[in-house]
Amino acid sequence: MDQEIERDIDASAASRAAAFFVHVFTALGAGVALLAMLEAVREHWTAMFWWLGVALVIDGVDGPMARRLDVVRLQPNWSGEVLDLVVDFATYVFVPAYAITASGLLWPIAAPVLGAGIAVSGALYFADRRMKSEDNHFRGFPGLWNIAAFYLFLLQWPPMASSLSVAVLIALTFMPFYVVHPVRVRRLRWLTLCLIGAGMALAVVTLIYDLKPGMTVTAALCAIGLYIVGSDSAIRLVRSLHA
Repeated sequence: MDQEIERDIDASAASRAAAFFVHVFTALGAGVALLAMLEAVREHWTAMFWWLGVALVIDGVDGPMARRLDVVRLQPNWSGEVLDLVVDFATYVFVPAYAITASGLLWPIAAPVLGAGIAVSGALYFADRRMKSEDNHFRGFPGLWNIAAFYLFLLQWPPMASSLSVAVLIALTFMPFYVVHPVRVRRLRWLTLCLIGAGMALAVVTLIYDLKPGMTVTAALCAIGLYIVGSDSAIRLVRSLHA
């Protein structure tokens, strides 16, 4: 009996340790954010995006790990949700905001104001309890400034056009339209996941070619981006016309 109790205690301790490791793994994203910022300060934009890509992988993996290892029950004193939001703000908003502001892609007079607008709107969005709808769509532009920055560097629009696009995205943060969550939205999930996978592969190609992948890759990435951002609005519009 004593041996069984000892085994149960050891198993429980091991489970708690594994659960805490998930929090450490999530927190690694903050370290990755710092490495990305260092590359951004040096204007090594491709290296910055590689690190932001690593942060995306961490963010995509830690959730399933936490659910599998029952982290909420085993480590109740640590909030995985708060930790995830802190790390996500650094990698999704703050580092990209600096890159967009300091890169010379924006109209110089407007760049500091728009950079501050990205940081402020991103902070407000992450604190908004309505950021997700009941069917798991994001409400408004979902603060994916790492992705927005990637497209700005890819497309290299004139500064006025880039500045206008950033201003529009800041405004859309607070607009009542919906953006598909790539994993949790059930409708056409197979198509969304296929496109996300293709987009990730094309993003890797883009970074290998130092953000100059050619027209074919650029056009494909733009088409995937338009689907992710606009597919739900298009479906809702079609349904309203047929109602």
